[in-house]
Amino acid sequence: MLIRKSSVSHSDGPPVSDGPSARDSINGETEARDKVPEEVLPPRDHWTTRLDFIFSCIGFSVGLGNVWRFPYLCYKNGGGAFLIPYFLTLFFAGVPMFFLELALGQYLSIGGLGVWKICPAFKGVGYGSLIVAAWANVYYIVVLAWTIYYLFMSMASVLPWATCNNWWNTERCGSEYVRCNATANETFIVVINGANVTRSCGTDVVSPVREFWELNVLQVSSGVHEQGRVRWPLALTLLLAWVVCYFCIWKGVKWTGKVSWFTSMFPYVLLLILLIRGATLDGAAEGIVYYLYPNFAKLKESTVWIEAVTQIFFTYGLVLGTQIALGSYNKYHNNILRDAYIISAVNTGTSLFAGFVIFSVIGFMAKEQGKSVAEVAQSGTGLAFLVYPSAVAQLPISQLWSILFFLMLFFVGLDSQFCALEGFVTAISDEWPRLFRKRKELVTLAVCVVAYFVGLSMITQGGIYIFEMFNFYSVSGIVLLVLIFFECIAISWAYGVNRFYDALNDMLGYYPSLWWKMCWTIATPVICVGVFIFYVAKYEPLVYVNYRYPWWAELIGWLMTMSSVLIIPAYGLYFFIKTKGTLRQRFKLCFRPDVDEPIKANRLPINTPDDSLPTETPL
Repeated sequence: MLIRKSSVSHSDGPPVSDGPSARDSINGETEARDKVPEEVLPPRDHWTTRLDFIFSCIGFSVGLGNVWRFPYLCYKNGGGAFLIPYFLTLFFAGVPMFFLELALGQYLSIGGLGVWKICPAFKGVGYGSLIVAAWANVYYIVVLAWTIYYLFMSMASVLPWATCNNWWNTERCGSEYVRCNATANETFIVVINGANVTRSCGTDVVSPVREFWELNVLQVSSGVHEQGRVRWPLALTLLLAWVVCYFCIWKGVKWTGKVSWFTSMFPYVLLLILLIRGATLDGAAEGIVYYLYPNFAKLKESTVWIEAVTQIFFTYGLVLGTQIALGSYNKYHNNILRDAYIISAVNTGTSLFAGFVIFSVIGFMAKEQGKSVAEVAQSGTGLAFLVYPSAVAQLPISQLWSILFFLMLFFVGLDSQFCALEGFVTAISDEWPRLFRKRKELVTLAVCVVAYFVGLSMITQGGIYIFEMFNFYSVSGIVLLVLIFFECIAISWAYGVNRFYDALNDMLGYYPSLWWKMCWTIATPVICVGVFIFYVAKYEPLVYVNYRYPWWAELIGWLMTMSSVLIIPAYGLYFFIKTKGTLRQRFKLCFRPDVDEPIKANRLPINTPDDSLPTETPL
């Protein structure tokens, strides 16, 4: 398909250079252009303002991992001492790769698949990222479905997880806040399903919060082999989550940017309210001390360093193609380095801030139960749907605090979800523009519908086991480390870090410091390889609570992992085989950009006669 070149201006995006590429000449595939019908594609969108881009990036990067994973990892791995490997990874790998992805998208103004024309042999990285994004889009939104369900339940006159007087409660149900002396044979009364049950102190009980989660919300089965029936209340909340997500991006990035102003900022208002309330609770100080008290002996453990690296990569949303897509809607000369600094500071600051919110409440909960913080602190779904709901149930006006918490959780997850979806759709529509760019709304709808039906597998009675498999295997630390390694190598070594610096200079008007060059060529690849080795050496099979997955479930999980990893060498081999020419020519074409780079068009002589300039170029 052909487009006609109008100018070499970069005011709204990179220009397009013309003429057949070297690849066309070697392969003998140059066509007679006057015989190909010209089709005009819809112009690519751009952000209305720079703040639209910044808020969208903040919304995507600041997700559930900042709220429910970082605070627990910080406490678990040495408190304040954990910040040492965390910030080292941030400076040597996290921010550099974040800047690289945003700059790469802005430079070529194309999504996460198309950018790999800059180094064709590594396009498998783009396909791997697309597969990971597909897995993430399916399972991440299930958390929002659970959150919406809890949000609706929070509007009841009595929080349903606060008592044992519900149809799902068992005879073992009992409050973990009851204090009595077991040695004195004290007893207490529990109301279970309307009947008074006398129970002795020291009897093992299951908290009403856990029974609500397992027996009402999930109605969890005995294992992954027993899927059971679909939980229709969750099917409706999952549908609602997808509808909201679709309408957040259906009109393109101009609409998405405006939505992100609210969805990215409103959670901070809620976090601030929850922090003020948490700080006033008895025991809050003890919780915050546990959160930050440094235990430097922990730094000798390799697990601490592994979790610091993977947490950085998780929270910055790297190698999903989304950061590339968001950057691709910038104007060509936007100061992307300045924006990367701002977004990184907000992202990391949010993680630290969320720790105070969470551990102030956990400290209160521990004191009320007469336990240590270590005994009640959890991460992930355990924090969101067990620990925090249990704590707020003890507060006056508990419904209000519960609603605020789950509203915060919903909006934190929502913008991460719809920005990831935007990145996925952008990659598809940019890769096949003739098929999809004019029909982007329909493509987005189709992706949402397919993902919804796949997601139903995670809200059956055995769905939690499927969810944990997706969480553990599809977007695992191994996947992120491998993809980030090859992404970094492709740009810094195959394409060339000096050439990329020239591109940055063309966009920014100056060369960034040599720090970035050192990180991209040495530090980040070394970190990825080192942590990958430790990760494999420390690997332990997936366990959910006390349930160990059968061998065939682990095999399926590893197939999910390999689906996004093996495609990198597979595509590289395929591209080498299909490329024509001598062995030397093949190697050159594998690593030679097959895209019209804006920097080359910028270097065209301004006064070149019109008839000497090519007027058309293949897209």
